[in-house]
Amino acid sequence: MIMSSIRKCLQISTLTLAFPILVLLSLTSSSEADLQPGFYMQSCPMAEFIIKDEVRQAFFSDRGYAAGLVRLHFHDCFVRGCDASVLLDSTPGNTAEKDAAANNPSLRGFDVIDNVKARLEYMCPGVVSCADILAYAARDSVEMTGGVGYDVPAGRRDGRVSKSSEATMNLPPPFADVDLLTKIFGSKGLTQEEMVILSGAHTIGRAHCTSFSKRLYNFTPSTAQDPSMNSAYAFQLQQQCPSGDAGANIVVPMDPISPTISDTGYYRDIINNRGLFTSDQTLLSDTSTANLVYQYARNPYFWGRKFADAMVRMGQIDTLTDNEGEIRRNCRVVN
Repeated sequence: MIMSSIRKCLQISTLTLAFPILVLLSLTSSSEADLQPGFYMQSCPMAEFIIKDEVRQAFFSDRGYAAGLVRLHFHDCFVRGCDASVLLDSTPGNTAEKDAAANNPSLRGFDVIDNVKARLEYMCPGVVSCADILAYAARDSVEMTGGVGYDVPAGRRDGRVSKSSEATMNLPPPFADVDLLTKIFGSKGLTQEEMVILSGAHTIGRAHCTSFSKRLYNFTPSTAQDPSMNSAYAFQLQQQCPSGDAGANIVVPMDPISPTISDTGYYRDIINNRGLFTSDQTLLSDTSTANLVYQYARNPYFWGRKFADAMVRMGQIDTLTDNEGEIRRNCRVVN
């Protein structure tokens, strides 16, 4: 009788301990299952091919589209999560993210996404989200510029809200220092190392002169030029970017040596005090981030792999899944 009672108590204790573990495992599996590589294999088998085909056509017509599509994905994910809110047009009663000062006129690639969406809606109406299109297009752009490819976990759904004020509050500004950058990336669940890795996206693309001209002409009341910038590089930029309104619509490559190749020239530029933005050059001002800059500058493939992993992580910031949000028929407007 006593032995039977002991056995029952042990069984109850074992079940009591096991129950939270089973619940935890169940929750973990559910969370991991929200986004999955090959998500459209059954519902729209040609989805990834169609997206890559449109990105390839755009890239061959203008290689600058690659940087634009990577940046679209980044600017989308940092505001309300990766929900394609950056693609929504402004309305008479609301100014959308794309028209915030941080995005307009610098963002590009909206026409590529429109073309992709039109083809997908013809092939698989109401199936592929605009948020997933952005994630795939960014991956394809990285590959086409020589970066390391990666599988994109998909299954995102599209948001219904887009506010310019939220873009201003959430996107890292070009004048940010290490502490501010670390705080902004940390608020999105990304580490300081991932911040340095993802900053390497500036290895491709271009920037408007107005986003860094303060470093060239009126850095402080007593200093015209940012002393952390290589003087020869500053002189070169001054030839390209006149002061004042004259330089408002002029753009320059962020990595002047290889502006259309995903390589580690970005980190070498920083080491040589040729970072274009304050937010680039500041990575050399902190011991931890500086060590990473030197490490990635020496090992391009290592950075490429790290960048691929960080893009996957970034692409999962606050995603909408299952019955949340919607699948937009037109990426520019809610259904």
